[in-house]
Amino acid sequence: MTSLLARIAARLRGRTCPPAPRAHPDDDAGRNRGYRGQTATARQGLWGEHEAEKWLVREAGLRCLGRRVKVGRDEIDLVMEDRDARGREYVFVEVKTRSSELFGGGRAAMDRRKRHALCRAVARYMRHLPPIPFRIDLVEVYGRAESGDPPRIEHQRAAVPMELRYAASALARRR
Repeated sequence: MTSLLARIAARLRGRTCPPAPRAHPDDDAGRNRGYRGQTATARQGLWGEHEAEKWLVREAGLRCLGRRVKVGRDEIDLVMEDRDARGREYVFVEVKTRSSELFGGGRAAMDRRKRHALCRAVARYMRHLPPIPFRIDLVEVYGRAESGDPPRIEHQRAAVPMELRYAASALARRR
């Protein structure tokens, strides 16, 4: 009888590591991210983030400050800036891409754990900035990258409330 470790090693013998992913031109300097070597779901998500960014810049008049921003162990899909008559405001955007609404929209996918991680990331990001207003938006992208059809995009302003446990740290500037 062979051990579990020996069986796993025998299975893996002869396999090679997948190639390193290539940088996509729209990605942030290609930091180990790209389309090659990713699952179809990951590619669909990247496509949705790209479409959401284009829509927010064109239709909502926001300016992109960063995409896929890593903050500690968390990630913010898009960091945007909104400048209007009321002044300047940071907009943190969570993008949910769905091929259809059959299994619920993006709002349904924002469970307690995801809201908690997003609020934690926003609080950490805001610690390093002067105290200015911010909001957390949700953008739902419906469509498929392969279809070639323009996606349907729904933008919900201030869709995610900041959790109280992070509100004070987000507004207080670290020295």
